[in-house]
Amino acid sequence: MPVKNFLKPQQKEQLQQALRESQCPYFRERVLMLLLMNDGKTYQEIADFIGCSYRTVAYWCTHSEPDNLDSMKDQRQNGNYRKATAEYIDRLMEIVQKKPSELGLPFENWSGERLATYLAQLTGIDLTGAHVRKLLKKQRDNTPRKCCTR
Repeated sequence: MPVKNFLKPQQKEQLQQALRESQCPYFRERVLMLLLMNDGKTYQEIADFIGCSYRTVAYWCTHSEPDNLDSMKDQRQNGNYRKATAEYIDRLMEIVQKKPSELGLPFENWSGERLATYLAQLTGIDLTGAHVRKLLKKQRDNTPRKCCTR
């Protein structure tokens, strides 16, 4: 039988506040596991209530620290790592507006590979040509187009 009321009042209040304010469903689920365990529920009862596996409950109840809310977080809530920063994308859009010859480069047209190489020299961020083309396509899709009337 689990120990009931093992959390200090301050810890319980902190967990309840985190449960109310967090936008991450995984984090909220883990906080709820600790609060239910504090109420005297078993791992199986918590798993049935939340709708997850017994192993998940057992893992997070033993590895979570009530004083350290970061121990209940994982990297999923941060999203995917983005190599291209906002500054990189802004610079890319500026450079695409100019011809390579205006920048003193020995070719007339931009390609994804040429853009990637040139931007790597300027910014130190090394991307593939395919990734640069993908960024350009995404930016152009987000840019409002002028309406043409004939």
